[in-house]
Amino acid sequence: MEERIDITVGICAYNEVQTVEKSIRSIYSQKTEYANVKEVLVVSSGSTDGTDDKVRELMNEFPTLKLIVQEKREGKNSAINCYLDNKTCDIVVMLNADNLFGTEDSLEKLVLPFKDPKVGITGGRPIPTNDPKDKVGFAVNLMWLMHHYLALKNPKIGELIAFRDIGTRLRTDFQSDEDIIRMELERKGYICVYAPECICVNRGPETEEDFRKQRIRVNIGEVNMKKTYDFSIPTWNKKYLAKAYFKTIRELGFHPFKTYYTLRLESQCRKEAERHVEAGEDTMAVWDPVESTKKV
Repeated sequence: MEERIDITVGICAYNEVQTVEKSIRSIYSQKTEYANVKEVLVVSSGSTDGTDDKVRELMNEFPTLKLIVQEKREGKNSAINCYLDNKTCDIVVMLNADNLFGTEDSLEKLVLPFKDPKVGITGGRPIPTNDPKDKVGFAVNLMWLMHHYLALKNPKIGELIAFRDIGTRLRTDFQSDEDIIRMELERKGYICVYAPECICVNRGPETEEDFRKQRIRVNIGEVNMKKTYDFSIPTWNKKYLAKAYFKTIRELGFHPFKTYYTLRLESQCRKEAERHVEAGEDTMAVWDPVESTKKV
């Protein structure tokens, strides 16, 4: 019988009482043969909405579930460092508290590539629950479908990842997390693998205001990666984006007005992020939650 691999699942939470139970249950409902979930660590950072009590309640049901409370919210990178310093496994899965596994074998699909010792980090496929009939819902679906087609050829991971802990700890004045982890692993000779059969269900923004808020924040992190580390993000490569766009339109359907709306909106968000970084403004290491995404 093949030896199983122990993994830690880490969850960062800030006022996630609406979603954290679903996220945790999606972990413990996974069917695995190769992966063994040794522990699930939830780092709750300054939560005031009952998140901590909900996790403590679930700890009675799941003995390997642990809660680590940060009294003050210091940003996602600080929370990630916290569970990395407290975990006991070399392979770590990072799941957002407002996301959940979409199929019962998604965790297994995410971890299986680690059979190859050259693999350092893997990423699953986020699929939003937003209705594409709405223009913002269409924008969310178009963005994630483009992300999928791009990642099939040039792995770009986010939302749900697994990685080997080689001692990397994240700077807390920065809001990029998976990109820094990937960069450090690749510098050590490891490779990145996209695992599209690992499904991560999430909820995208429902309003244009929330879409802008989320995309500007994400793009600030990616612009900072290029400026600070000269580390290029595949989603900023126009050639890769063009190929992914045409495949996406074939699947999602050609909707010229909603497509133009999405591309214009994302272009504006990228320009605002570049202006933000150029001006040396807030790096958004601690950001305002996007409330409409807390409905997964």
